[in-house]
Amino acid sequence: MINLNDKKVDERLKIFVIGVFIIFIIVILKVFYIQVFEYGKLNKLASDLWSRNLPIEADRGKIYDRNGVVLADNVTTTSLVLIPSQIKDKKYATEKLADILNVSYDTMSEHVYKNTSIERVHPFGRRLDYSVAEKIEKLNIEGVYLVRESKRSYPYGSMLSHTLGFVGIDNQGLSGIELEYDDYLTGEYGAIKYFSDAKGNKLNLSQVYQAPSNGVNITLTINQKIQASVERELDNVMTKYSPETALAIAMDPNTGEILAISSRPNFDAVNYQNYDIETLNRNLPIWATYEPGSTFKIITLASALNEGLVDLDNDTFYDAGSVKVANAKIKCWKAGGHGAQTFLQVVENSCNPGFVELGNRLGKEKLFDYIDKFGFGKKTKVDLNGEAEGIIFNLDKVGPVELATTAFGQGVSVTPIQQITAVSAAINGGILYKPYIVKSLNDPETNSVIKENTKVKVRQVISDETSREVRRALESVVTNGSGKNAYIEGYRVGGKTGTAQKVENGAYLVGNYILSFIGFLPADDPQIVVYVAINNPKRVVQYGGVVSAPVAKSILLDAIDILKIEKRKVNTEKKYNWNDKKYYTVENVVGKTPKEASKILSKYNIEYSGSGNIVIDQSPEAGTRLEETSVVRLMLGN
Repeated sequence: MINLNDKKVDERLKIFVIGVFIIFIIVILKVFYIQVFEYGKLNKLASDLWSRNLPIEADRGKIYDRNGVVLADNVTTTSLVLIPSQIKDKKYATEKLADILNVSYDTMSEHVYKNTSIERVHPFGRRLDYSVAEKIEKLNIEGVYLVRESKRSYPYGSMLSHTLGFVGIDNQGLSGIELEYDDYLTGEYGAIKYFSDAKGNKLNLSQVYQAPSNGVNITLTINQKIQASVERELDNVMTKYSPETALAIAMDPNTGEILAISSRPNFDAVNYQNYDIETLNRNLPIWATYEPGSTFKIITLASALNEGLVDLDNDTFYDAGSVKVANAKIKCWKAGGHGAQTFLQVVENSCNPGFVELGNRLGKEKLFDYIDKFGFGKKTKVDLNGEAEGIIFNLDKVGPVELATTAFGQGVSVTPIQQITAVSAAINGGILYKPYIVKSLNDPETNSVIKENTKVKVRQVISDETSREVRRALESVVTNGSGKNAYIEGYRVGGKTGTAQKVENGAYLVGNYILSFIGFLPADDPQIVVYVAINNPKRVVQYGGVVSAPVAKSILLDAIDILKIEKRKVNTEKKYNWNDKKYYTVENVVGKTPKEASKILSKYNIEYSGSGNIVIDQSPEAGTRLEETSVVRLMLGN
């Protein structure tokens, strides 16, 4: 007979065994979970209890021009880091470090005695000179470390300062491309990992080096040689004319790539703390807004030509010196006017009444539609921060006077980047391209392209045929009109001057102008367009053709060599003023007698070599364009 009490014991035993088995399974599963799934996390937590990291700063990504010239680089420096718990003689360490770093004992003691695992001495212990770092290293104090850091450097000083921008004490981008592309340029910190006990005392275990990951490199569309030309010319302008501001942009009209961009005043990015906020933050070529003046007439001209409203050679206009629009009298810059002109001459002479006529032919709807299509009144979306929009009249507020003044560039407000982008469209075949300055992002190790920018077509604004006519008219401005000071012998240059009276609080300032010029070459196949604007120059006649055109010419002359632009055989002859240097084509005198050659080449100084009664060779060769009174060498023989 089974005892009931024994049966109950057996059941309890079974339950106990099952319970123990379940617990055992749970423990095994938990251990398995910890070993397989939680190992990394728990190991890191355990490691963090007794490991410490000395940070190693990554190099910031370099910035290059389009040809691989380094514009923003890095210099390796060292900074002071303390492990206070490891410093045995804190008083000695404080005294020595304070003396080397040229700070007070109390200032240094705040760092040495600080209750922290790692203390970065900031700011006077950051980015130390080599001589200072060497003195600290010779102290050989346990707990005092010098760690590698990277300091930004700009090999060309203030060149491209507003565009490149600058970085702060922690190598973070604060303006320009340094700010706009900071996420790419900033690398990831590395570290030297060492081990310590709970009190922070260093353990005798091997250190672990974790290499930093450098930032991404950036290649710009900038051509450093053209940029150097722009910087030189702006410096000369500031010295010669003492203007309030000055700026210049060079662009490839066929892509929207910015080849050079700068303004004055500028700054030294390494010592940015020495400049006021306005100087640092105002990148004038994309930020400044002002009335464009006569350079805006290119837009009115292109619009009227595209609509078939004017024939430059056959349509005529009589300029009496002024024109009455509603209750306003709009004057031509030339007292008494230009008289009877073709519209090509209207463009050459930059005649305001003639452009009022073109504006009236277009009407406000069409003119302002073209202004919008050319990109005015809105941002170009260039890849630089701080771009302004400019101001264009609302169509419902445009009356006869507003239509007239807009047609010759008064009453509207534009930015330089809008102006050069729009004119590029007018001369490149009619296509508006989005301007850009970053060409590619590149891997710092392999230099392979991570991301590449290419030209972006916004829209077709005018026809290719219209664009050819615009180029012809603007070339005529340089050879025969107000842009003569930009003429380059042997090359086809087009351009337009601008003289815009400045406005302040709704009133025009007497004797205060922004003088501008926009020029391009070759006129038959534009490779570069340059825009120059000089704000209130002193000690000079206030005309864009006098002040700004020669500046643009100097930049274009440099660009000819840099871009290897060849001379043009077909060239529009310049109409010379009495004081201009005159150029002529050297004729062929080989086979002539010395007397015949002398008569043919009477405009030049002739030097003979050899003997005989026939010219057997000449230098320079026939067909060369040469300034009068230049030397022509003739070799004589029989």
